[in-house]
Amino acid sequence: MTEPLGIRTARRRYVTICVLFWLPLGLAIAPQILLFTERGMAMTAIAGFFAAHSLTAAALELPTGGLSDVLGRRAVLAAAGLLNLVALILVGLGTAPWLLGLGMALVGAGRALSSGPAEAWYVDTVQAHCGPDADLRTGLARGSSGTSAALATGTLLGGVLPWLLGRGPDAGARLSEATSGLVVPLSVPMLLGAAVEAAFVLYVLTVLREPPRPTTTVHDVLRGIPATVVSGLRLGSRDALVRRVLLNAGAAGSVFAVIELLTPGRAAALTGASESGAVLFAVLACAGFVCAGLGSHLAPLTARLAGSSERAVMVSLGASTSGMVLLGATAAFPGTGSLVLATVGYALVYLGFGAAGPSENDLLHRRVASAGRATALSVQSLALQLVAALTGLVIGVLPEGPPPWLLGGVVLLAAAVQWRRRGGPTPPAPAATHRPHAVSSVPGIVPPVPAEHR
Repeated sequence: MTEPLGIRTARRRYVTICVLFWLPLGLAIAPQILLFTERGMAMTAIAGFFAAHSLTAAALELPTGGLSDVLGRRAVLAAAGLLNLVALILVGLGTAPWLLGLGMALVGAGRALSSGPAEAWYVDTVQAHCGPDADLRTGLARGSSGTSAALATGTLLGGVLPWLLGRGPDAGARLSEATSGLVVPLSVPMLLGAAVEAAFVLYVLTVLREPPRPTTTVHDVLRGIPATVVSGLRLGSRDALVRRVLLNAGAAGSVFAVIELLTPGRAAALTGASESGAVLFAVLACAGFVCAGLGSHLAPLTARLAGSSERAVMVSLGASTSGMVLLGATAAFPGTGSLVLATVGYALVYLGFGAAGPSENDLLHRRVASAGRATALSVQSLALQLVAALTGLVIGVLPEGPPPWLLGGVVLLAAAVQWRRRGGPTPPAPAATHRPHAVSSVPGIVPPVPAEHR
């Protein structure tokens, strides 16, 4: 039997995994759309690429969560890294629409595979070392901070690197000619991200230790995953606190859809050109991720000052709501003062989400046992992505100006208000074994909280 890792070692490895996984995706944020445009893709084709990503991620969220609970965290995380590696190469070098669409779909598949295993591994390891009452919030906060730092660094580097490579007379043309048109300055961040993904896969396979699992066959996997998926879909109906966490995830998806769809256009309008707008957007996104990381770092302190994880979530979402209202109020007014207020609102949104996340997941992990932990995180991610997709459709029919921003603010306010009604005490999740053929019951959900405590 493998001895459990110490808390500090597990925490350090968890943070490293978060950084190595998200840094390549951060590198792709700023140059992606401009790269597609330079490859000659029309906006309808670009929209199709992003739809391929979103639909693939949404379709695979629950099945891949179940896969992690059945086969183990390490194998699924390594598979996620390999998919992202191939995807970044296809997006960076591809010139045909089907190659770019395939690359985006693979990014979605990798995102679905990664949405629970690392965090589930960390919680499993800490609880194996210190028991079900072990402190989870600190490690989750540091992992979230590491993710935000990786995204901030990657976004800034991915926005600036193509600009630096393209400086000088015909620098970009010379690079393209030397590589037969496959590599242009905008594709370099993707290829750099692929190299980081290779390091991620090697790290996961080398250092991620987990308890031995029973030998599984293809039949075990096919039999265990659908049952785990069904149990994941029933999470919210069995426990009021879990339902609140899932509703929070949906509200976050709505807000992120508003910000990601509208901010690039405002940045381009402000600078007067798409290239400089991409650099400005990279800087803004970087600042947002820094604020999210700061919020995650402050999450344990926020919970102590607020008195509980539930109240910490409410306070944090209240800060994000005020940021969305500020963005909506300044959207219709030009000028330096309005821009400064909008920047403050943007920072508040990410700061609040960063502070809320670790407390939310601390509550979730204490309701869900190891056998269904990755599935629970996949349900959370699924709620975020589906509501984000729906919000994107709604934004398309709303008039320009404050309404889209205020829509996100209203949704977020509703999510914050629901935490005024506290649930009962958060008991530790029951112990569970890793039997791939025995996951047909609701995995790890504790008995419903008595009605008087809901």
